[in-house]
Order: sequence, then C-alpha cells, then structure tokens
Amino acid sequence: MAANREDEVRVRFAPSPTGMLHLGGARTAIYNWAFARACGGDFILRIEDTDPERSTEENTQIILRALRWLGLDWDEGPEIGGAVGPYFQTERMGTYEAALEELKAKGAAYPCFCTKERLDACRQEAEREHGGYAGYDGHCRSIPAEEAASRIAAGEPHVWRLRVPEGHGPIQFDDAVYGPMAFPADVMDDLILVRSDGSPTYNFAVVCDDANMGITHVIRGDDHLSNTPRQILIYEALGFDVPTFAHLPMILGPDGKKLSKRHGATNVEDYRDRGFLPDAMVNYLALLGWSLDGETTVISKETLCHDFSLERISKKDAVFDEEKLTWLDGVHIREMDEGAWLDAAAPWLAYARCLGERVAPGVSVHPSPTKEEQKERIRQLLAPWREVPEEAWQRALASVADERSWHAQVYPLIIERQTTFNELPDKLSYLFWGKNVALDEKSVAKVLKKEDGRAEEALRICRGVLADESIPWDADGLQEECRARGEAAELKPKLLFQPLRVAVCGNQVSPPLFESIVLLPREDVLARIDGVLETIF
Repeated sequence: MAANREDEVRVRFAPSPTGMLHLGGARTAIYNWAFARACGGDFILRIEDTDPERSTEENTQIILRALRWLGLDWDEGPEIGGAVGPYFQTERMGTYEAALEELKAKGAAYPCFCTKERLDACRQEAEREHGGYAGYDGHCRSIPAEEAASRIAAGEPHVWRLRVPEGHGPIQFDDAVYGPMAFPADVMDDLILVRSDGSPTYNFAVVCDDANMGITHVIRGDDHLSNTPRQILIYEALGFDVPTFAHLPMILGPDGKKLSKRHGATNVEDYRDRGFLPDAMVNYLALLGWSLDGETTVISKETLCHDFSLERISKKDAVFDEEKLTWLDGVHIREMDEGAWLDAAAPWLAYARCLGERVAPGVSVHPSPTKEEQKERIRQLLAPWREVPEEAWQRALASVADERSWHAQVYPLIIERQTTFNELPDKLSYLFWGKNVALDEKSVAKVLKKEDGRAEEALRICRGVLADESIPWDADGLQEECRARGEAAELKPKLLFQPLRVAVCGNQVSPPLFESIVLLPREDVLARIDGVLETIF
C-alpha cells in the first residue's frame, strides 16, 4: 500500500551486525529507504546487536559503509542520533525490562521453570505419539503467583513467556504484498519473551523497538512471515498499534535455490570491489521484486524515491541474474560524464598502470585465455590493488590524479565498451607498457603469422608513417596517411591495421587503435613495432 504523503511514515532497516550486508538485506534497506522518501517519511537505521558472540563493531562498520556506498542515507540511527534512540539494541535493555514489567502487571506474562530436559522430553514424546511437536504445553501457566515468586526468589532458573489469550480468534492482518492473512491463535504456543539470562528474544525486542520508535510500516523478507502473528500477539498484549506489514519475496539464484555463496558474491562490498556502480546496484536490486511500470528497466534513484510504492511489489520470488546486473551497470556507466567517470575509474586506472609496469622487458608472448576464463578472471577481480605494494600503489594513484587530463582522453575510447570498472585493467594496461609488448598468443598466430597476411609489410608501412615527424601526431591524420600508403601497396585496411593493433596493443581486440597510439609517446610506439618485427619475423 502507498501511504498518503500527508501521513507520517516511519520505516526501519534493522540488520544484525554478524557479517557482511548481503544482497537480500540490501534490497530490504532499499525498499524501506525508497518508501520513506516517496512518502516524505523517515528512514530509521537500527542495529540489532544482541548476539554477543557474533555481533561486532567491525561488522557494524561494514554494514554502515555498505549502506553509504549504496547512497542510502538514514534520518535517524547510528552516527546521527534521533529522538527515539538509542539505535543499538544492546543500549535499549531498559525498554525491554519496562515492557516485561507491564506485561507482568497485566498478567500477560508468566515465569516458566521448565528445564531443557523436560522440554526435550515433551518434544520427543509429541513426535513419537502425535507425529509432530505443537509447541510448549503450558505446563507452568497455572503456577500460583506466590509459588512462582518464591521459586524466583530462591534463584531457580526461569524464562518469561507470553500468555496467549484463551479463545483468541484468528490472528489477522492485511499484508501489503500478500494481501489478507490469517493464522489460528489456538496453534500458537506461549512464546518466550525473555530468556533465563535476562536477554530479550528477537520477537519481543523487535516489537518493543518498533512500537517505541513509532514504526508505521514493517517492510522485511518473507522469511519473517511466520514471526508476524506472534509479534501481533505481543503488540496486542502491550496495547500498541500494529504497524502495516509488507513481506518481500525471496531472492533466488539462477538454479531456483536460495541465493548463497555457491552462486558467487552475495554481499554488497564484493560488488563494490569488483567495480560495479552503486546506482546500478540500487537499480538492479530494486527490480528484484518491484517494478515501475512493468517495462522500464533503467531507473534512477530520483525516480525510485518519487515513484516507489508497496502495491507494485511482486508476490513471486525474484531471480538474481549477474549478467543482467552487468548489462545494467554498463548502461549506468555510459550515462556518466567524463568527470564522474574519472572519479570512479581512478583506482582501476591506477591498477592498469601497475599491470602495465609489470610487463617483461622487450616482447613476450602469453597464452590466450578462453572467453570463459576471461570472464571468470574479471568476475574474481576483487579490489586487486590490495595485492600491490603500498608504495607502488600510492605512486600509481598519484599519477592518475596528476595526469587527469591525459586519463580523460581514455574516457571516449572505453566508455561505449565498458560494463564494469574491473574490466579496465585488462583492457587498458597496454597504455602503460612503455616500450615493451605483451603479445596474445592467439593474436600472434591469427594476425602476425597468418599465411599470406602480409603482416610484416603492413607493420613497415605503418612504421614509416608513425616515424615521420612531419606528420602531426593526430589520430585522424595518421590513420588516413597509413590508409593511403596501404592502398598504394594494395593492402586492405584490415590486413594493414590488424598487425599494427597487435604490435602496439598486444591483442587483435582493443579500444580504437589510432586514438590509443596518439596517447603514447612516439618513441614507445616505434619501439614496440621494432620489437615485434625483430622477434616475430
């Protein structure tokens, strides 16, 4: 459902800092953020850090960093504050204690002294006699208050359970995605609110937090759907208004199974480190379960923030397709102007320089990877500069910054051919070889050593033009003069230019040839051609 813009909409994203921000969590954050922006409401970030063994400050920072990279700003939460903080569950323990005291006073909560051994025995008996466990049997429900108090005072371990009202009708709510939902209350056991160590359970804490923070819409994955009737019982027991729930379909891998590491990268920072744009990630993740109009694929954040609504969320599970994400990333890259591209490309250009400087002196020939091997290398190229010695890396970064105008000339050569930034090092390292050449083995065989290909003749013709200092070092002029001399020698353009491309760029596939050549010093270009002539012919 879409909220009226006059209504106060408050939504939250509440991750547990037990690891990276995964794609499913990122999509949930995007939907909450976009809904708040579309409705003129508030987007709250709350950290659910009550797992003492797995929740860490480092993981919290990873989540905050990933959200910032995606461009999801929060109105209240860590590092910002707000009127209903704190925004870490471990700092909100007093609110859970107060809520429990209120439930005790109402008789809606009671202590349960059942041991683990008794509960396990009940479960085993139920499975043996009835074919399944229906939940807690209410054994401690009827313990007199005086006896319970005496046992607690004596230090007997206990938990606190919610007393589900007898005769409660079906637990009903209208899910904004799935529509009217109903769960029979008589199959709901008395769930634990507070554990024996005094810590609140997830269902209890989340209800207290959402109610105290004024959350109006709970937008979350449908793996929480089974929690919803239990949470509604807690809302009712505490006298809180029940928010609108919107449960999101799952994200599956291409094989139809729940997205996991076996499908490749599943966390946001891996995609950042592989050179994907944050706007493309937000665009693609938004489309995994939501659509603008059923047709539009390329969506800006501005459009998302203006037009997002809960009505257009699909009930069907979404399939994560990295090829489509890659295509969409290329679309967003092609929309970047020169300045934005240079800012985003800087680390990848620096790494291209590092790769280029590693090329062996002279002319070397290297095995040609298959297309699948190339794709796999690019897919696994994850922030590769981490492997570069710090001094060399800082020098390369400084070169990109100091020679920004030169690197700007790379922009028109690559922008129409690029899908992700991690493609740049392999595609552009030839610009940084100096006088050296790393030849692709297949290109040597198909172009330089092609029978009757006249490759040596073509190289000598082109070298004559490139060595002639009376001809301006200009792409169009050099190309036309080479073409003219090739025609005089009855060499077709392909037979003329392909050998030159391989000799200068190392491969028969590269960005525009002469535009690349004029970015290089004349002496480096001639040295590469001479090296190939001496080595191959």
